[in-house]
This record gives sequence, structure tokens and C-alpha cells, in this order.
Amino acid sequence: MADSSMLTLGTARSLLADSSVCDSRIVEVTNDHTFLAAACEDGEEMLPKVETRVVLVGEAGRNRVLLKALQDINTPFLVTENVREFADGDSAEFETVFVLMDFNSSDYSFLHRQDSRIVGPPVVLHCAAKEEPLLFSCRPLYCTAMLNLSLCLTGFRNKDEMKNLVNLVHHMGGTIRKDFSTKVTHLVANSTHGEKYRLAVCMGTPILTPLWIQKAWERRDDVHFHAGQEEFRSEFKVPPFQDCVLSFLGFSEEEKTNMEERTLKHGGRYLEVGDERCTHLVVEENSVKELPTSSKKLYVVKQEWFWGSIQMDARAGESMYLYEKNDSPAMKKAVSLLSLTTPNSNRKRRRLRDTLAQLSKETEISPFPPPRKRPSAEHSLSIGSLLDISNTPDTCKGMTESSTPVLSKQSARWQVSKELYQTESNYVDILSTILQLFKDPLEKEGQVGGAILAQEEVKTIFGNIPDIYEVHTRIKNDLQELLSDWSENGSVGNIFLKYSKELVKAYPPFVNFFEMSKETIVRCEKQKPRFHAFLKINQAKPECGRQTLVELLIRPVQRLPSVALLLNDIKKHTSDDNPDKITLEKAIDSLKEVMTHINEDKRKTEGQKQIFDVVYEVDGCPANLLSSHRSLVHKVETVALGDQPCDRGEQVTLFLFNDCLEIARKRHKVINTFKSPLGQTRPPPPLKHISLMPLSQIRRVLDLQDTEECVNAFALVVRPPTEQENLLFSFQLVGEETVKSVWLRTLCRHVANTICRADAEDLIQMTDPDSLQVSTKDMDSTLSKASRAIKKTSKKVTRAFSFTKTPKRAIQRAFMASTTPDKRGQRLSCENRVCSSSTLAAHHSPSMVHLPSMFEKKYHTFSRSTTHLF
Repeated sequence: MADSSMLTLGTARSLLADSSVCDSRIVEVTNDHTFLAAACEDGEEMLPKVETRVVLVGEAGRNRVLLKALQDINTPFLVTENVREFADGDSAEFETVFVLMDFNSSDYSFLHRQDSRIVGPPVVLHCAAKEEPLLFSCRPLYCTAMLNLSLCLTGFRNKDEMKNLVNLVHHMGGTIRKDFSTKVTHLVANSTHGEKYRLAVCMGTPILTPLWIQKAWERRDDVHFHAGQEEFRSEFKVPPFQDCVLSFLGFSEEEKTNMEERTLKHGGRYLEVGDERCTHLVVEENSVKELPTSSKKLYVVKQEWFWGSIQMDARAGESMYLYEKNDSPAMKKAVSLLSLTTPNSNRKRRRLRDTLAQLSKETEISPFPPPRKRPSAEHSLSIGSLLDISNTPDTCKGMTESSTPVLSKQSARWQVSKELYQTESNYVDILSTILQLFKDPLEKEGQVGGAILAQEEVKTIFGNIPDIYEVHTRIKNDLQELLSDWSENGSVGNIFLKYSKELVKAYPPFVNFFEMSKETIVRCEKQKPRFHAFLKINQAKPECGRQTLVELLIRPVQRLPSVALLLNDIKKHTSDDNPDKITLEKAIDSLKEVMTHINEDKRKTEGQKQIFDVVYEVDGCPANLLSSHRSLVHKVETVALGDQPCDRGEQVTLFLFNDCLEIARKRHKVINTFKSPLGQTRPPPPLKHISLMPLSQIRRVLDLQDTEECVNAFALVVRPPTEQENLLFSFQLVGEETVKSVWLRTLCRHVANTICRADAEDLIQMTDPDSLQVSTKDMDSTLSKASRAIKKTSKKVTRAFSFTKTPKRAIQRAFMASTTPDKRGQRLSCENRVCSSSTLAAHHSPSMVHLPSMFEKKYHTFSRSTTHLF
């Protein structure tokens, strides 16, 4: 007999007790077939060596594979059909190990009562495959399917069920711990409640169902199987919504259907709101105003709890996501201001200016005060220029009479420079949001439930965003320093020239591969539920402004063209003798150089075609509307309700582009068709250009409530850089094809994109039309139409008899054409001074009678020719 000796460590303890102490880890004997056990807790000496004797019982003795395995590991064995022959137990010379095929037989029960050492055939085959001696265990050990696994059980109320599971774990070589600790490798949970479950979620311990143990036992004869294999274990994870019955409130039908499908997929059930069987009410916190009453106590949680549970692949704690009704004091104050009206017309106008100032105040984020003029210029300010600062005439009077310095009129150059800083600051905040909310968590090690995305996918999605964020942070800081100590001679262009090389390195790689980034996001969101839940959680946060990750990542694609436009606007308001004029031109050229590195296939050819259509449709449309980065988003037909940007009752068409708004009115009288040099006749343009307004000038979008006197109307609070007060543009939508809510959301989304703000929804505010003195009443009445016709006729008559209404340059050209050479020389001797109207009137010319018609013809030809500039 070979020298195979083992130790016995006494009788086994109760199966239901904490086995972390009494369970001897299954120990392998050394190469010399000896095992030295560790000293017991009470410090007793190690037991003497004894020889191991293997006894094959019943069917095990007729298993040829088993017999050969024992021979391979040089272990002697006996074969018996009657285990009672060994009823006397072990002698002092032998440690007897019984090999049984069935742990439910009467032989097993007899040997177990005798505290005999019992193993199954898979244990022998396992040791033979590794060419190792038999493993030692103080409990019956059938296989090694749970070798080195330490389990903790929770949520079981049936003791017999729990006892059966504990026995199976021990038979497969695992251990059971009563208390949850870091030594526990798996938690077997019968419910998603309790402290052990919460600890396992926090520590990232796998949480499995009891079926995991049962299915592992079914594969007990597979020598190569182990229950800890990820492929096998993943089938038995406890779903996050197990034992949960959910209902959803405040979501769109599409979103609700999506969440209901995911509830079923992750082990839960769903019912309609108000059902007494519901355990959770998931609320869309931004749309729900009132909660339904319920007699049953249930969890009212935000949608973040729902998506967080899916992301972690475990039920999140409800206490962190409980819904609380949020009443905004700032909104209450704004609403109260809008509801105030007075019968006095002067006070109404003043109140309107105050209201507009209040509405636009929340959008002012600049920390810089406007520059001051010299003291002598401060006294020339009118009371009206202070109306958007004070609220009452008394306050204005006090400020005028006091010696406190008064803010001067802001220069257009300073105003646009401040706007550049504001958009740059907002853009840096958005980049920071992308990095902090999305990129950093996806790259973090030790994520609960494992990595959400592979590192290659993270790199593909975010690309050069960190480099772009770094260079724009430095640009923002330099702009802040420049505006803090503002001077009209300060150089804005030098800031962008300074970082032109960094911009060339950072932008093209990201923009050129943006489509690949977008495709990766879409693919991962469909294939990986945890990534979908991750996006849902973060996109619902205020920092994202309800924008998707794709919508946030498109900002770098749009940023450089927006900066170039702002720099060009600053250049327009920069005097020719200012050194920054040349520097700004160089800065704009450097940005164009960056954009030339971007692939031409990124251009939106269809959008360009639509812009040309607008140019041909609108007479006098500015040539700078044509731009490679610009695209048409929406077109709406409206009627003007105020005095700006055109008269009340005018039919106005709004063309929304991604960065500007073209406002055009229907022509009063269509001029003759335009005939091109090639002889082709083009139909006359139906619209007349009024204004091309950058979206950055829109401070607030007002959704006017429908009343008896105001229907389907909205208004824009506008602040051009050359104006000291806010302007109100009010319109009424015409036709049923345009839904007001959709149009306003689209408009706000692109305004937010232009000024680099994430909170697009905050730009919309529901407003009482009476507070703004806006009404759609009698717009289509005969009297109203007659009044507008009289007003138009009056303007035409006034223009016809008013010599000063004709532009000075046209008058000068007509005067030059009608004078004699002597008179023309006399005109040149004026040292290029502009002649006054009275001087021109002193020179009689027959052509002066036809001046208006001549000017209209020339002006029209110029405006139509702008369509051929590009």
C-alpha cells in the first residue's frame, strides 16, 4: 500500500450554523502524500499521521474510469457492496474514505450518521486529472463545482429550503457564511430587500438566485465544470426589478412603452397608475405637477432610480431617489411680475420694459460690468436708459439725483466681445459636462457590475474632447482677463491667434470622425442595456439640459463657425485705426484654416440648396446668409402682432437656420420680373427682407397662453448689441401645419446651441399675453384691414413728399449725374464733405423729379444681384 496518509478534524457541526470557522478549506496533500493541518483555534497540537484507505461502494466499484483514476494517483482501494462491514469506524491505522455514486441512498445516510468521510466520483476524477492526491473535507464532498467559493444567503423564510441549499453547496465544495463580509464571493438572494443585498450591491458582489445552486448540482458529474464561470453564472443574476410592480407617470407614450418593456426584461411587472398592487411609482419629475392619491404606501421615485437600477444590474436604494415636488421661487417671482398691470399707459410701457428686463435677466451670465464713460458723459444719460435697472420712477429719480456713478451706454464692440465670452464660457461648461458626466465614469475602474463599455469604444466616442476642452479653457480665461480690464484698444484677435496651432491639432480629428462616434453610440445603446441606462440617467440631469450625448458631442462641430461669425461681428464694430482690426482679420483667417482641414464630405449639400432657395425667395436677402456651415432648420408663416420688427398685421415668414433667424414680410407690391443677362426671366420674389438676426440675440422665448383675445401666439425677447433695452417681437402662427410647442422647442434648441447652453427648456416661459399687451383680436376684421391699408398709404405719401427719406448716397449720385462739369468740379472742392439736403435742393435738376423711381430700380437690381456673390 502506498504511503497515503490523511488527518481527520473531528465531527461536523450543524449545517445551519456559520460554517466560516468549522469549514476546513479543502486542502490538497503535498507531493509526498502528507497533509499538515493548521493548528486549531484552541492551540491543540497537530494529530499524528494515518494511512488513507479508499472504499468504493456499490456502483462505484464497477466504474472502470474511476478504478483507473485511483491507480493513476497511486491510491489503494477496496470494493464493497455492504458498507456496514465498516460500521466500527476508522481504526488507529487507517483513515477510510468512502466513494459513493448516489448521495441520496441508504448507504449515504448510514455513513453520514457514522460521521464517515464521503466523496463522490468527480472528486477522484478531478484529483486524477491534476495528478494530485485526494482532497480533504470534513463534510461529504461529491464534486468540486464550488471549490473556493464562499456564499451568503439572504431573504429565505423556509428553513427546509435553506437547509437543502446549504447541503448542496457543501457537497460541491463551497462554504457558507452567516454574515456578509468581504470574504463572501457570492450572495444568494431570494429577494431584493435587506442589508445584505444593499452591501452586496455597494461592494459589487454577484447576486444570484437559488436556481444557480440547483442548476450547478445538476451538472455535478461534469469534472470540468465550475459554478463560478461567468458564462454560467450570468444566467442566474437576480434581476433588478424582482418582486417589484412599477407604474409610470408623466412620460410620453413612446418612452413609457420603452420603460415597460425594460421592466419585464429585468424581472419586474408593470400596472397602470393607481393600481393598489404597485410597489413603485416612477415619476418624470420635470412634467409631473400633481401626484395621484393612494391609500397604500409605495415608493414614489424619480426616473433616475429606474435607469440606475438597470445600469448597476441591481435594485438601487429608493431613499436616494425619492420624488419631491419642486416649487421654484424664481419662477413664482417672474410669474407675479408678468401678472401686474396698471391702467396708466405710461406705466404699462414702463412695466413692459421691466418685465422684459426680468425675463432676460436670467440669461445674463456675464460677470463683467459695462465700461464707464468719462464723468462729463454720465450726465447726458436719460431716465429711459435706466428702466431695465430700476422698477419705479422714484428709484430712477433717486439714482439721477444722487452722486452715484451711472452705467454708460455699452459700446457695440464691448457688447459683442462680452457675447463671445459668454458663449465661450457656456461651451467650456458643456465640454466639462461631457467629460465629467460621461467620459470619466465610463473609464473609471471598479464599476459596479463591471465595465459598461470597452476602452476602445470609449476612445472612439469621445476622441479629442479632452484636448478641445483644454485649449478652450485657456481661451476663456484670456477673454475673461481682457473683459475684466476692458479697453477699446484691447486685442481680441490676438487671443485666437495665440491658440491657432492647438486648434488645428485638436479639431480636425474629432470633426472628421464624428459620424463614427455617433454610430458607435447608437450601436452600443442598442446592444448594451447598461449603457442605455447610463445615458438615460445622465441625460436627464440638469447639466445636460435634456440633450442626448450625440447632441452634446455635435457642439465642437458647430463651434468654430460660430466663433468666426462673432469675430467678424467684432471686426465690424472696430474702427479702422484700431490695431485689433488687422489682428481680427488674421484670427478669422486662422479659423478658416482650421475649418479647411475638415473633410468636405461633412458639408450639408442639401442644406446649402435650401439656403439658395431662401435667397431667391427673399428680396434684399443679405449675401452673408450663404455660408458653408449654415443649414435651414424650419420655416413658419406668421402674422406680426406688434410694431416690431414690422407693422401689426403684416404677413411675416420666419426662416430658422442653425445659428440665425431670417425675418421677411410679404411684399406689398410685386415689382416687374427680373431678367438676367442670359435672357432668362425669373419670377419676382414674394418676400421682402426685414432682418437677419443671430440667434444669440434672443434672450427669451415666450409661449403666450391662449385666451379669448390671444390665440396661437408667441413672442421673442430680443437684445441687439446696439440697443440698450430689450425689444419684443410678437407673432401669431398661421395655418395648422405648424404645432406651436414643437416650433418653440426647436427654436430654443438652436438658440441654446448657438450660445452654448445646455438648458434649452429654460429659455421657454409660459406668459400671460395681457402682461405684454399682445392680442390677436380683430386681426381679420374689415376695420382692422382698412386701418392697416390707410397706415401703409400714409407712409407712402409721407415718403413721396419727404425729400430726406431718400438715402443720402442715392441723392449724391443723382446730383453728380445731373450737374455740369464746372459744377462737378465745384462739388469735388468741398473736400469730400457730405452735402446737406438744403444744399442739394438749391441746385435745380430735371432728373430730381424722377429720383425715387430711379433709386428703387437701382436698389432692386443690387439686392437681387447679391444671390450671385457666392
